[in-house]
Amino acid sequence: MAYETIRIATDERGVCQLTLARADVHNAMNKALIAEMRDAVKAIAKDPKVRVVVLTGEGKSFCAGGDLRWMKANVDMAREGRIAEAGELADMLHEIDTLPKPVIGRINGPAYGGGVGMMAVCDLAIGVSSARFGLTEVRLGLIPATISPYVVRRMGPGNARRVFFSGRLFSAEEARALNLLSAVVAPEALDEAVEKEIAELLQAAPGAVGATKRLVDFVASHDHAANRDYTLTALADAWETEEGQEGIQAFLNKETPWWRKGNQS
Repeated sequence: MAYETIRIATDERGVCQLTLARADVHNAMNKALIAEMRDAVKAIAKDPKVRVVVLTGEGKSFCAGGDLRWMKANVDMAREGRIAEAGELADMLHEIDTLPKPVIGRINGPAYGGGVGMMAVCDLAIGVSSARFGLTEVRLGLIPATISPYVVRRMGPGNARRVFFSGRLFSAEEARALNLLSAVVAPEALDEAVEKEIAELLQAAPGAVGATKRLVDFVASHDHAANRDYTLTALADAWETEEGQEGIQAFLNKETPWWRKGNQS
């Protein structure tokens, strides 16, 4: 599919770069971008060639949040329309969050509002030291509602209150302290830092990574009894997969499983 607001490219290693491509408006989100992101993420989820996803922005910004014209259109909508529009964004974030591939946020510049939400659904995010961030909704008389499940999960309720209530801007170093960023690097070191993470992820069996992502989500939201049943079954399932059988045999025979061939670190 040809996209107008995003770009997508996958290299021979199975690394898919998904780029927000509205640089003229700092990659702000509108209805078209959300729809195209949902379509692309669904296609990536089904593509066995894709092993790692890198989410980034075109130009100087990562994502400025909601597009001004999109927000103006919402002013004239009925309540049901606003709920439906927010639902599309909520579904997009959920689909990125549950994508059965590791997602690296390549945070090439500032992110505000919904852009911070996009960072929060990445499995890890590396940002440039010059970037600034903010959850500025309260300064408009609104609330950071749709992104809140992911941002609060990242930074915890106490830290969320600090940055949500004032809507103040904060630095990349503070974003790292708040757990929104995994690392902060100089702009010229961003690609090298992302490549290091990619190299590590390519050592892992892709099916096992997807199963582990589901595992983390489950155990974080269930009690001991449910987790005991889930984890025992999940481990038994893993032993019976082709990856599990090949990985164990390769380890015992001092061989290289298929997913590491050509990707030895």
